[in-house]
Amino acid sequence: MRFTEHELTAALTGAAKTVFAAQDKDVRRGRRDVDEAWQALTTLQRFRLLDALGDQVLPVLVGLPDVDVEPGTRPAYTDEEVTRVVEERLGDSVGRVRRALLVKGRVALVQAALAAVPPRQDPDALIVPDHL
Repeated sequence: MRFTEHELTAALTGAAKTVFAAQDKDVRRGRRDVDEAWQALTTLQRFRLLDALGDQVLPVLVGLPDVDVEPGTRPAYTDEEVTRVVEERLGDSVGRVRRALLVKGRVALVQAALAAVPPRQDPDALIVPDHL
């Protein structure tokens, strides 16, 4: 599927929030919302997290097979489809056990990213202002 820039940005941000939520003690304990905690980060802190995850998530999203996405729905891929792409991108540079852990973690990360993609908009239903 061909993701738009907005969809890729939303996917990467969703994955970053998932990782951040797992790392932040207050979010894990339910003391504050992940969005509130995310906004409390500095721009540099958010950039660093997004930058670190971009190399792991974006190549996999781009490498996923093309699927038709009906307007109002999100793209959905099975764990097997995501795993296939993750393994292709990972290469053979790591040992068997470490590779298995990396694959499992990246598949979960990509699935979290896919869950954060906004529903696809119907291009025919977009409203264009009269003054354009």
